[in-house]
Amino acid sequence: MRPRNLDEYAGQQHILAAGQLLRRAIEADRVQSVIFYGPPGTGKTSLAQIIANQTRCRFERLSGVESNVAEMRRVLANAANRLANTGQPTLLFIDEIHRFNKAQQDVLLPDVEAGVVRLIGATTHNPFFFVNAPLVSRSQVFELQPLSEADILVLLHRALQDAERGLGHLRIEAQPEALAHLARVSDGDGRKSLNSLEIAALTTAPDPDGVTRITLAIAEQCIQKKAVVYDGDGDAHYDTISAFIKSVRGSDVDAALYWLAKMIHAGEDPRFITRRLMILAAEDIGLADPLALVVTVAAHDASEFVGWPEARIPVAEATIYLATAHKSNSAIVAVDAALEDVRAGRTLPVPPALKDAHYKGAERLGHGTGYEYSHAHPGHFVAQDYLGAARKYYQPTEQGHEKKIRDRVAQWRAQLDAVRPPIAPP
Repeated sequence: MRPRNLDEYAGQQHILAAGQLLRRAIEADRVQSVIFYGPPGTGKTSLAQIIANQTRCRFERLSGVESNVAEMRRVLANAANRLANTGQPTLLFIDEIHRFNKAQQDVLLPDVEAGVVRLIGATTHNPFFFVNAPLVSRSQVFELQPLSEADILVLLHRALQDAERGLGHLRIEAQPEALAHLARVSDGDGRKSLNSLEIAALTTAPDPDGVTRITLAIAEQCIQKKAVVYDGDGDAHYDTISAFIKSVRGSDVDAALYWLAKMIHAGEDPRFITRRLMILAAEDIGLADPLALVVTVAAHDASEFVGWPEARIPVAEATIYLATAHKSNSAIVAVDAALEDVRAGRTLPVPPALKDAHYKGAERLGHGTGYEYSHAHPGHFVAQDYLGAARKYYQPTEQGHEKKIRDRVAQWRAQLDAVRPPIAPP
């Protein structure tokens, strides 16, 4: 049921709709080197074959799993001879191109750059991480999206009606809710939906009237449970944790719980989740709710002790606490501002009164002279110069607990400013 032309191709209208770049390039036979990147079953290989059918190129196919350097060199040499002798270009399709190591990918570079071959690479991994930068820079990268339920329903109905390539030669009646279930549970994977439909059609006994009826119950049995698309070291891994952290930061507790559930279901390391939550507790909540970090560290320790599946409870508790807490990023802003001063060379000497005075001769050097012990003063505070210059890195917000801190800091700074040197002009 692979589509034979663009009219039969389902989905990817963001790059293939009328007037879009890739469609114009295909119709004008101006496709150069491209990389198709997206999850399984979204039509990467089918699109490459359509391009080959609609251009005057010779189509050659290699596999990142099976092909070796010798085979690559043979295909490239034949392509060079063909171009020189007949003028016909070669379209080289490499499935799973991310499987090639750096040396194998480097073999392609000279011929791709010289135009000996038009390269089409297909990968489920982000090419900006898994494909050599020189090869990516010579190619246009198109990201394919999971198919919508409407797109998959089109594929399923077409397969039921096509007598030559599909199931149209059989007498099949599929309940609309059965097809809807296949479209929904296949999670954007066209291949998965067609495989499930085929299993349902070929394993279901016809009724006495000779008609095979596919019900919702049969569809549920045939597609079973789709594994969550989640690679431990690829895009799904990092995209999901990114969505999780951004949802917590954005105070959307329901979204945060969904992304957490996806990671739990996929078997993500709980330490990876809790480490990121600890960073968020300090970076995005901070002193607006000082208990946030305490709760998260406790969840980390608990998950280390009990492991999955019980660890889902303390990790979810920490997630909910952080998502619903007051937010403040004043801590990271403050320390980064101080670091910027240090990196820029604006280092300050330690004031003499603050220098270590716990050794012989320190008093003769003036170290520690004039230091005032804070606890010996009312309110356990005394105004003295602790820096030797006026700097204000920490800017407390009015969120949650930090509002109280803001009031204290304002009072103390007013007294400290009176004993500090003035701010130097920039």
